[in-house]
Amino acid sequence: MFLRTMLAVAMLGATAAHAETDMPFALDWKFEGPAAPFFAAIDNGYYADKGLNVSVEAGNGSLDAIPKVATGAFPVGSADINSLIKFLDQNPDAPVIAAMMLYDKPPFAVIGRKSLGITDPKSLEGKVLGAPPPDGAWAQFPIFAAENDLDMDKITVEPVGFPTREPMLAEGNVAAITGFSFTSYLNSARLGVPEDDLVTLLMADYGVKLYGNVIIVNTDFAEKNPEAVKDFLAATAEGWKAAAADPAAVIPMLIERNPAADAALEQRRLELALEANVLTDAVKANGFGVIDSDRMAESLKQIATTYSFTTTPDAALYFTDAYLPAGGFKLTD
Repeated sequence: MFLRTMLAVAMLGATAAHAETDMPFALDWKFEGPAAPFFAAIDNGYYADKGLNVSVEAGNGSLDAIPKVATGAFPVGSADINSLIKFLDQNPDAPVIAAMMLYDKPPFAVIGRKSLGITDPKSLEGKVLGAPPPDGAWAQFPIFAAENDLDMDKITVEPVGFPTREPMLAEGNVAAITGFSFTSYLNSARLGVPEDDLVTLLMADYGVKLYGNVIIVNTDFAEKNPEAVKDFLAATAEGWKAAAADPAAVIPMLIERNPAADAALEQRRLELALEANVLTDAVKANGFGVIDSDRMAESLKQIATTYSFTTTPDAALYFTDAYLPAGGFKLTD
């Protein structure tokens, strides 16, 4: 009898092990401070507790992450929702959709140098702007330009690679660059540009009414594994909650994956992202992960001012709350 019981327990254990769901995650960017919450969810066991085996792969921008999820190579990932909207407009049958908002206030920015004449949006005219073609901030620059009445014929746009973007600003080869505020600002400062010489023009402060990064899911996978998606989002929210409670505690988890990173720099980067982009007044009032339908409608209207939709834009095509709890998640006590 004892032997039978032990065998039954062993079989149940083996079944449970085999039942674990693999969910590789396609990050849109490198292993920097804002990636730490995902590693916290791994190392603190939030994913494992829900039967999920999650690994994270670094990316090279939203235009890299979106196809990875759309093709099914990855069931989940992160990307800029505005890039996703345009992707789905051009590929309406692609099985990918946003399922949880990460950056309620997008970090799209222009980072310039005062010593090179950058003070406000209008000062970009007559200057050289470095912009990586796959950059999410560059993708929204036409809206920023329209909202601030910029004459694009007076701005010299220099296509640059992600690795050369901040070095070109530091060397003075460009007067400004597009990028995420917490990424390009701190990277430029690390290269020796005095912080009092850096100017951050956060697009959201200059008329751009868009959302930012989201968790995206492959809809074919989600339809077959709805509970796994719900559990993934819940565990991810726990990772962000841990980061919000103690940023310093989650940074070692990042450094373990990226030993070359500067821990103090990445902690500051995470703190900037939390303060400016994640823990907004709207998130504190309405919950983390959800969107406001009226604001989303306004965002689509603004995108349409500089982008010609091939189909009628519809928020339901780009974002679903089907895998979120009512009212989203609470990140702070």
